[in-house]
Amino acid sequence: MSKTYSPENTPSPTNDSTKNTAPFGAWPPEIDSSLFTANTVKFNEPQLDNGHCYWLEQRPEEKGRGVVVCQTIENGKASKHFDLTPANVNVRTKVHEYGGACYKVSDNVVYFVNADDQRVYKMPTDQSSEPMPLSPTNSDTISYRYADFFIDHPRQQLICICEIYRKDAAEPESNIISLCLDGSSEIGFNVLVFGNDFYSNPRVSPDGEKLAWLTWDHPNMPWDNSECWVADFNDMNMLYKHRKVAGGESGANTKDKGESVFQPQWSPTGDLLFVSDRNNWWNIYSYNTYNKYTEALVEMPAEFATPQWVFGMSTYGFLNSYTLFCTYASDGRNHLATIDLMSHKFTTLDLPFTLAEGIACQDDDDTALFIGATPTSLPEIIRWKKDHWEAVASSSDLTMATASISQPKAIQFENSSKERVHGFFYPPMHQHYQGEANSLPPLIVMCHGGPTGSTSPAFNLKAQYWTNRGFAVFDINYSGSTGYGREYRRRLYNQWGVADVDDLCSGANYLIEQGLVDKDKVAIRGNSAGGYSVLAALTFHDTFKAGASLYGIGDLSALTEDTHKFESRYCDQLIGEYPKEKALYEQRSPIHSIEQLNCPVIFLQGLEDKIVPPNQAEAMVNALHKKHIPVAYVTFENEGHGFRQAENICYSIDVEYAFYGEIFGLAPQESLPTVPFVATSSAQATTDSQEN
Repeated sequence: MSKTYSPENTPSPTNDSTKNTAPFGAWPPEIDSSLFTANTVKFNEPQLDNGHCYWLEQRPEEKGRGVVVCQTIENGKASKHFDLTPANVNVRTKVHEYGGACYKVSDNVVYFVNADDQRVYKMPTDQSSEPMPLSPTNSDTISYRYADFFIDHPRQQLICICEIYRKDAAEPESNIISLCLDGSSEIGFNVLVFGNDFYSNPRVSPDGEKLAWLTWDHPNMPWDNSECWVADFNDMNMLYKHRKVAGGESGANTKDKGESVFQPQWSPTGDLLFVSDRNNWWNIYSYNTYNKYTEALVEMPAEFATPQWVFGMSTYGFLNSYTLFCTYASDGRNHLATIDLMSHKFTTLDLPFTLAEGIACQDDDDTALFIGATPTSLPEIIRWKKDHWEAVASSSDLTMATASISQPKAIQFENSSKERVHGFFYPPMHQHYQGEANSLPPLIVMCHGGPTGSTSPAFNLKAQYWTNRGFAVFDINYSGSTGYGREYRRRLYNQWGVADVDDLCSGANYLIEQGLVDKDKVAIRGNSAGGYSVLAALTFHDTFKAGASLYGIGDLSALTEDTHKFESRYCDQLIGEYPKEKALYEQRSPIHSIEQLNCPVIFLQGLEDKIVPPNQAEAMVNALHKKHIPVAYVTFENEGHGFRQAENICYSIDVEYAFYGEIFGLAPQESLPTVPFVATSSAQATTDSQEN
């Protein structure tokens, strides 16, 4: 018997006489795909300097160009904001391919990486002179990439991470280096720390005598096992007396011994703070370098860190010498709090943000800056000072009627192993439309990337795109996701492609059993590692009727052999040591079990992707093509791992909707692209693609 859809958090009943009736999945939308990019930017890396606010904007309408923006503060209030970096500059670093921490503002000077040549430049914030290069030029035989800046004013040097690419070297080498602020490093630089596979977070102590940093080695990722080190500067401005102050054992056999350390940062009084998951939860600790004593500032079942996919991630800062401002995750959402560094008093702040990231503080005037979002608002740059806050910039001028916003509901369900799994359910929602009686909405299960990542209940325009058209959405934090402790995160060790897929299928089946969605119209979508989970779920289970893989992985062996240094040993933890366990890699690779895949898939792929190269998608497309299963292949020129250009962002989601419309027999009430299905004639026609 079919059931009428009536979710708990729907503000009005299904048979609302004031609403029009239309089939689920084909409601006239209020959210056009152009809203994803029109007058819309992505915020990163807020900073404070001399009372003024700075942040990095990534602009889809300018092909993803990165721009440092300044918001001046006059008489304690936000005044005007303007583009600080020149119009011909794209601020972005390619270190680890994912980048991050590509600029720094200090004492009215901005230091940044220019994407085109990957060199470091400096420029006064009053724009009185042109950018001046600080780093050496690249050549055909050796090139450099830089990230994670710290300005060491006493020594007049910029300390940062440097990736060195040598011709014919197996992989780049990582170091902590210093560049002279006067530009004389154009002919070379000083190497301060070397020898490990990866480094991040170089930070000089307030007295200028010590340097702290993070490091980790293959096969670990920073959230598996990392170490915090400290060393002293000598009279020659080099380092000595190296000592480890936190972190697990190095080497391959650290799955039970590993400790993840995050964001070492010196307090104004000279103590070294860091976040560690040594008690299962990422909590904040303080280390006194003089008595070598470590203590927890607060111990609670909450996460004060996030997986370090990019440089510059920050979850706390210092409002003054004795007060810390921080964000933490609990029950799948972010909260904000202060901690008294003397008494350790923990105070949760009554703020509306369910997502808060990129914490930056100015410790001489009790000011914090961060990126904040709520279930009904897109990310904004938030300036907080002494219990008062204001939005100094918004990532979009989008406005939506509250009655059309689908409010996420936190749901817990059990997987086949009776383990608890978390997710957020979004019911269909439209202020003017409702579904037909005795019918249920189609479901889209969304699986985040990583796979060590997470989703939050902050406003998600992509989820709203679907719910506003009459779809239900289930955004799942499957086993391995962050935000629920180390044990939950490590459920995925050796189980990628098994545990995550079981969770995704169990989540869909849970909603079907609850009578909330149409069991014959269940789709799954995901990007990157989430795309692999999509393909594995479609190949090894029959829960879903269609899927969308955005730059996803079909061949795990090819991923391990082709991907970049940062992730080259990632799968050792997730699957097994490679190539020793190659048979297991093949067993879990959808491409090697294509005979089990019998439902339609759309693949969306950037042709410049270095993390998941196009040959991954092409192998899957060709295999489905040969089986005469409906398959669509959409490619994008000049796009890498993720789409940055406005036209491509809009096209990709619209063609995905058109694909579901074809597969599920929907009748979308809007103009959509023609789905580029691969021809299934006996002639085995060439793959169609949309190339922009």
